[in-house]
Amino acid sequence: MDGVELMKKKVFTGVNVFLFLLPALILFIGFLILPIITSGYYSFLDLNLRNLNDPKVFCGWDNYRYVFSDTLKLGKAIVNALILAGLSVFIQLPISLLLALVLGRGIKGERLFLSIFFVPVLISTIIIGQLFIKIYYPGDGILAQLLDSIHLAAPKGYVFNPSDAIQPVECTRALCFFKGKDHITLHQQIGIWLNNADAAAVAAGTKKFATEQYPVQWLGSKYLQLGCCFIPILWQYVGYHMLLLYAGVKSVPPELREAAKLDGATDGQINRYIVIPHIKSIIKICVIFAVTGSLKSFDLFFSMLNGQVGTAADVPGTLLYNQMFNANNYGTGSAIAVMLIVMCFAFALIISAIFKKED
Repeated sequence: MDGVELMKKKVFTGVNVFLFLLPALILFIGFLILPIITSGYYSFLDLNLRNLNDPKVFCGWDNYRYVFSDTLKLGKAIVNALILAGLSVFIQLPISLLLALVLGRGIKGERLFLSIFFVPVLISTIIIGQLFIKIYYPGDGILAQLLDSIHLAAPKGYVFNPSDAIQPVECTRALCFFKGKDHITLHQQIGIWLNNADAAAVAAGTKKFATEQYPVQWLGSKYLQLGCCFIPILWQYVGYHMLLLYAGVKSVPPELREAAKLDGATDGQINRYIVIPHIKSIIKICVIFAVTGSLKSFDLFFSMLNGQVGTAADVPGTLLYNQMFNANNYGTGSAIAVMLIVMCFAFALIISAIFKKED
């Protein structure tokens, strides 16, 4: 084969590769690159529903200054998202890794357990949100009934007399917490947890309190909202990360395990010194997915909090939706979107750099 024919073959192969990649490239540019560029452009404009058809007004960094102002409080929403990311990395991923290591040993019913743990991933997040609303429902929800059954809640119909507030209580529907060595009294718990207008009257002694009248508002308390929203996220995605890690565990050559066992290594030592280092690249991917997924979280919070903003569980996604579709401030919404994109890329690079440094 002479040089001309070899060159023609290379060109022909290159054209074929380009044609095969062209549909995916068009979709990638059309649905990812162009929206990012458009959002970046809109974020510098004073763009809302009133002036949508008017000439575009360039406003510089005003939209970015506004999203971090006390009015919108994007900073607080980012902190919530970072807390969610920390909980995902340090609670969700260790559980997923433990399940992957256990199932990866080839236990009986391995495929059945894999399917069971992965089922929540297949369920719509909106449905999961509605399911947990029923679980957290005040008074008659599954959680409240469970607490009643194990005597961690006061019996229904129990009436608290404010004059008894000097006596520490052992259990109420708001649960029992310690402050130093002393119990928090019932009227203190009312003010802390229920966040109800009548709580002050109860604490002042002018109103009585009945447990059935003021059940714990799991999704209505500013101290509980974020944690209550994290639990369904943990339940839904622990199986997703477990499946990724399980695939990595199964990719470890059996010869390494057998050699380690011949040298007297225990299962814990094999996991620590052979399996986990072998799947470090998959762990890195799971950490990136957990962090960026927390920053982008929206649908579960929207479902469980009924689309409300200004709550203790605000995340950037809910603020973005509110600005774009409720307030019709497209410039501000685009600024939040750009901030999310930058943060996701930044954290992905930071996490990759950390794992590369450890290698």
